[in-house]
Amino acid sequence: MTALEVSGGQPLCGRVRVPGDKSISHRALILAARAGGVSVLRGLSQGDDVARTAAAVRSLGAGMEHVVQDNAEIETRLSGGVDRLHQPEAPIDVGNSGTTIRLLSGFCAPFPWLTVLMGDESVSRRPMDRVVQPLRQMGAHVDCRPGCVAPLTVHGGSLRGIEYHPPVASAQLKSAVLLAGLGAEGDTVVYERERTRSHTEEMLAACGADVKVSAGGLVTRVRASELRPFELDVPCDPSQAAFWVVAACITPGSDVVVERVYVGPKRTGFVDVLRRMGAQVDIEPLDATTANIHARYGPLHATEVGAEEVPGLIDEIPVLAVAAAMADGVTTFCGAGELRVKETDRITTMSTELTSVGVHAAPMADGLVVHGGPPLHAGHVSSHGDHRVAMALAVAGLGGSGTTRIDGWEAVATSYPGFERDLQSLL
Repeated sequence: MTALEVSGGQPLCGRVRVPGDKSISHRALILAARAGGVSVLRGLSQGDDVARTAAAVRSLGAGMEHVVQDNAEIETRLSGGVDRLHQPEAPIDVGNSGTTIRLLSGFCAPFPWLTVLMGDESVSRRPMDRVVQPLRQMGAHVDCRPGCVAPLTVHGGSLRGIEYHPPVASAQLKSAVLLAGLGAEGDTVVYERERTRSHTEEMLAACGADVKVSAGGLVTRVRASELRPFELDVPCDPSQAAFWVVAACITPGSDVVVERVYVGPKRTGFVDVLRRMGAQVDIEPLDATTANIHARYGPLHATEVGAEEVPGLIDEIPVLAVAAAMADGVTTFCGAGELRVKETDRITTMSTELTSVGVHAAPMADGLVVHGGPPLHAGHVSSHGDHRVAMALAVAGLGGSGTTRIDGWEAVATSYPGFERDLQSLL
């Protein structure tokens, strides 16, 4: 087990560019594998989760060429198309990536072959019934272990479109159904109660799919479609940017600019929460969907984060809990029960680990209560194998006093292997 030690009280100053957006990277690889021809992707996330998706589409028959310049990858050329895809020769191991297993289950469902999807211990505990049920309704044969957990065995082919009302707000679930709908007979329609990330439907439209979005983004309809290849510059990941934004907001003397961040729908909710807490955070637009985010230190006060906000900031709650720990008053996060079925139970984990560095934090059934105000003290904490918990605790160490040791730091490779390097560049 590796560990990172972080010394508190050092201001962060400068500019940083975080990895390419993880959600967009997964979808770009999967859609490029289905599109007939060569797609060119630049700025893909370099974390292990996206590497698992890349390996998966290769095992399904997509061709992949990496163009390297000055020892750095500058683009990926992916050759795809339905005619070149085939049954994988072995089970596909998604590692720690819940996004990969859920999206691939929908991607593979229309094809008349067998695909086995497996993952690590964490993925093998995460609920898959929410994906399995709609795919079965569409006509796919999907087997799983008791409790509807991975491995999943997908026997695809002969799908029919359905009208589906997801039981939880989940962009992964919506995307799995839409991907299956690309090869189904008739319309596939997803009705959401709360709008989730719209990357899949936006990228489907860019690939020429027969997709329509209505009712303010709450209804998405797709029909069987042939996809065309595309070029994409993946913008930087707002979920990763959030760590540096919060670190700047809570560490005296800090002034940080995170460059070229994706700021499309349902991805900057964390900025809204921080501004409500009194944070000095500015979004400086570069174009319609990207911007630099400029954050500076200042006093924070408590707020309430409601269930209606959670779909737009679910991944940022661990680091927002750190901001709440440094704010004056009591902050409440509600309607965030999905955090209990992530890489770890993030509600319990963040409550436990923040308590160990002097924060009064209490879990709720669907959220978290954080009493802010007293300075965080040095401590010995653990990621519990969760990349976002690890990085949130590193931010807590920056805003505290003394030296904080985070065990299980290797989990960060899942999404942000260069975090420590970027930290050093800002100190």
